[in-house]
Amino acid sequence: MPQRADWRPQQEAGEISGLAAYRVDAETLIALVAEIARELRAGDGSLRIDLDTDLHRDLGLDSLARMELLARLERAAGASLPDRVLAEATTPRELLRAFESVRPSTSAPGPGPGMAAGPPRPGAVVGAVPASPAPETAAQPEADAVPTDAETLIDALAWHAAKHPERDHVRLVDESESETVVTFGALLEGARRVAAGLVRNRLTPGRAVAIMLPTGVDYLRSFLGIQLAGGVPLPVYPPARLAQLEDHLRRHERILDNAGAEWLITFDEAHRVSRLLAARADGSCRVATVGELTEAGESGPEPELILPGPDDIAFLQYTSGSTGQPKGVVLTHRNVLASLKSMAEALSATPRDVFVSWLPLYHDLGLIAAWLGSVVYGFPLVLMSPLTFLARPARWLRAIHRHRGTLSGGPNFGFDLCTRRIADDEIEGLDLSSWRMAFNGAEPVLIDTLTTFAERFAPHGLDPRAIAPVYGLAEATLGVAFTPVGRGPLVERVARDALERERRAEPADPDDETALRCISSGIPIPGFEVRTVDDGGRETPERVEGRLQFRGPSTTSGYYRDPAATAALFDGDWLESGDLAYVAGGEVFIIGRVKDVVIRAGRNLYPYDFEQAAGDLAGVRRGCVALFSAHAPAGTAAAGTERLVAVAETRESDPERQAEIRTALEALSEERLGQPMDEVVLAPPHTVLKTSSGKIRRRAMADLYESGELGATRAASRPLWLRLARLAAGGAGPALRRGARRIGAIAYAGWVWGVLVLVGTIPALAAIAARRPRFGFACARAVGRIVLRFAGVRLTVEGAEHLVRDGAFIVASNHTSYLDGLVLAAALPRPVRFVAKAELRDYPLARWFLDGLGTLFVDRFDVARSVAHAGGLSEALRAGEVVLIFAEGTLHRMPGLLPFQTGGFMAAVESKAPVVPVVLRGTRSFMRNDTWFPRRVPIHVRIGPPSAPPTPGLPAPVGADAPERSDWSRAIELRDTVRGWMLAHCGEPDLANRNPLRDLIERRTGPGS
Repeated sequence: MPQRADWRPQQEAGEISGLAAYRVDAETLIALVAEIARELRAGDGSLRIDLDTDLHRDLGLDSLARMELLARLERAAGASLPDRVLAEATTPRELLRAFESVRPSTSAPGPGPGMAAGPPRPGAVVGAVPASPAPETAAQPEADAVPTDAETLIDALAWHAAKHPERDHVRLVDESESETVVTFGALLEGARRVAAGLVRNRLTPGRAVAIMLPTGVDYLRSFLGIQLAGGVPLPVYPPARLAQLEDHLRRHERILDNAGAEWLITFDEAHRVSRLLAARADGSCRVATVGELTEAGESGPEPELILPGPDDIAFLQYTSGSTGQPKGVVLTHRNVLASLKSMAEALSATPRDVFVSWLPLYHDLGLIAAWLGSVVYGFPLVLMSPLTFLARPARWLRAIHRHRGTLSGGPNFGFDLCTRRIADDEIEGLDLSSWRMAFNGAEPVLIDTLTTFAERFAPHGLDPRAIAPVYGLAEATLGVAFTPVGRGPLVERVARDALERERRAEPADPDDETALRCISSGIPIPGFEVRTVDDGGRETPERVEGRLQFRGPSTTSGYYRDPAATAALFDGDWLESGDLAYVAGGEVFIIGRVKDVVIRAGRNLYPYDFEQAAGDLAGVRRGCVALFSAHAPAGTAAAGTERLVAVAETRESDPERQAEIRTALEALSEERLGQPMDEVVLAPPHTVLKTSSGKIRRRAMADLYESGELGATRAASRPLWLRLARLAAGGAGPALRRGARRIGAIAYAGWVWGVLVLVGTIPALAAIAARRPRFGFACARAVGRIVLRFAGVRLTVEGAEHLVRDGAFIVASNHTSYLDGLVLAAALPRPVRFVAKAELRDYPLARWFLDGLGTLFVDRFDVARSVAHAGGLSEALRAGEVVLIFAEGTLHRMPGLLPFQTGGFMAAVESKAPVVPVVLRGTRSFMRNDTWFPRRVPIHVRIGPPSAPPTPGLPAPVGADAPERSDWSRAIELRDTVRGWMLAHCGEPDLANRNPLRDLIERRTGPGS
């Protein structure tokens, strides 16, 4: 629970004294750690390292990397450290303390000028003097400083307000393109005044406060002021059109009721509507403007405010309700900070970026990505109202030009609006070359829009590779998958019939004119995983459509005061996205919303394709077409039957012209959907219901249609009995096929495991009894080949000639499945000795079988034992053995090549043994990590040419002596060579700098373990 505090920015001073007397000071230590980390991460320059960075979890330093770090530290210090330091020290700070312990102690660390203790903690009573900032490490110049210790949004704001109160935080752009600057210090003071007004008006701690305000400084102050007062912000949007005022009030009445809102903060122009809304909602919701609250807050002594904790609710983000009623997603401060960290890493965002946004602050994309990202990471935010953008879209691009914006984006319609509404004379001299990430999300991404936008603005410096489809949702606190920075969109053509009938995303033939174009939303951002599951909840293979599920560090705990919806959201520790998708090569391809897909005559029909094409017809309003399935209204000839309906907005009133539009839409249905439309409804503008983010509310449109509120429907053109027969015949086939597929998948899994047990038991016992590695490998090979053959899995091997060689060498493979060892035993043309993680020795049966194969074990966590085991690899190579390592050291369920462990490559350098790379493709889908349910997919094993260890000599500049390279640097070079080949041929993204091992460890053992 929040604790009370008299709250203002605080000052707590302290510094680590006596560092100058250390043989290795903090600056040198951090520089050496950064050097090692950059070598391991192939020169990644985005590292932020301080004294409390975890060497293993944050930087991925394995045992040999830590040994190398220790050696360099000892050379720099001229002193040796005890052996225990290698195993016990996990952060640079602990290494500093270890250096202190090997000689007489210097002055103990204590408070002093120069180091702030960080932002105020819950319950702290603080003074009125702004704090001095915490000093950056040597690796971080001041402009790149971020509040890494912040645990809440208030912490982050207080940190910036104390460090640089006059620094620009937000520049508000009005319709004349004049700007108002909001500094960190001014925002904090304004938020404090709003908070004081709420407390004086007796806001109950923990109660929701709705914010119905336009984009502006009042919104920013209110949002943070509610948090400071102990309340929970609830962003809602003002009514956009009087024509839909009733629908607006009805939806927001339910939101206020569900949230139990105690206050509604509004503005003068919407005061009457706000009072009407508050009166309609149950309970005693009070209404006030920001001015009224500020005046109340200044009317007496400053009241006692309340600081939130990391697990308190930061705000309630109500879902858009495109497929049902809005639900309040619970987002804590911890959720928000974790999401921003993951997205910042995916975007390589720093305080040097400039974010330009017109996105509404009541929507998670504008609220979290743009504004709260600026609150935490400190990059300047140039912010304009959505209405300012919609009136003249050129204002957005001119703001990017004027401020050298680097990050900006929005829903697809924003990009489309720019291509259609901006005249050439409005953007004369425009320069968009600074724009490095133009993200497109929050609604279906249309390929033609991106292509047209790129072509239109490329002459103005826009790099087409900056355009980046992204995917996210409120339940994840926003981001889930992003297109890699600088890559540009990835588009596939898939066979329409295979996707609609069999849910398989098969690449289409080049001359297939009916092919569907699917665009990737990118790869999961750091810490996130996705999967697709079938109707039975089992994970689908690659390129098979299923329900998209996700999990990550910032996922919500559920929906506010809605246990039934929360229960439906979770599938174990996975969350349902509500979307259909397929995954290919680690890329996420969104197909549509689960509830929006129409199943007709055995086909899955996706509304977006038809709706986009319909918007291009003359007389039809673009973006204002809804395709859905619904029952015919009561009282009509077809009452109770299911109908395929299209509602299209038009301004045409002439009957003949409307007849032409209706005919064109019916023809388009035959072309795009392969079947006729049951009914076409032409409606006046603003009939099609949309969410606050512009998504079509198809379920709500279906409800309107079924209630008869869309107007009189025309008589069906076919007899009722014929329509019923056609629908019955069309619906029976898909149900039978889905049932057959489920039964077939279960039967196949049982068959595979049955074959494995029957075929593998006797050879496994023989290998255990014989304890002869070559015999054991022959047994494993025979079992692998028999199991794959009886499982109907096609195994192909390419490059086997690279393993037909004399002498010792290492085979380095990627690791994608539990069955990788069995597949490799079946595929490789010669015996090898496997290297396995030492944890497997904890399971007696596994240990006995692996010992029978002559397996070498490596400890991944105990540093001293890990180094000793690495030496054992070198001995095996010197004895002429062929050793197989899984270079990643572990497996991960998501597609992608993890960072490589260095032990095997160090052994190769020490024994002068070459490394032969191998990539496995298909085994991840055959049996993915965290599941024991096999799927029938082809498996391909590709063996690459051997890479010899680099020679010790290093080319030097003219006139300089050539230095001798260390074994460490040669091992890193060999690792990078092998990894480069594997990355080029594995068909999966590069996760080297994502450190998913850290996420895996934290999921299983808890953060900070």
